[in-house]
Amino acid sequence: QVQFVESGGGLVQAGGSLRLSCAVSGISFSLNTMGWYRQAPGSQRDWVARISGGGNSNYADSVKGRFTISRDNAKNTVYLQMNTLKPEDTAVYYCNVYYNNRSWGQGTQVTVSS
Repeated sequence: QVQFVESGGGLVQAGGSLRLSCAVSGISFSLNTMGWYRQAPGSQRDWVARISGGGNSNYADSVKGRFTISRDNAKNTVYLQMNTLKPEDTAVYYCNVYYNNRSWGQGTQVTVSS
């Protein structure tokens, strides 16, 4: 059974930084492209960033240049470093397998105050 446990969210002022972590179990982690997603209140869940098993990354235009996705295959963990946060980044953040989404974890709340 695949499990995603996200952590690291919190309340931060605009311009601040947070680092999210997602511990993954139940899959061959290093073989899978992993993605970060977010869902703001009243909105659909949107893709934010993805990283291949070999470390190639891509970003949504809204976060390009501010967010950095990384992974540690030895720890089965994917990270999202978020810098220069904006109020519009406020959302619940989730990780998942990018090409074949599995059941979602509980997510981690990120709130950016203006």
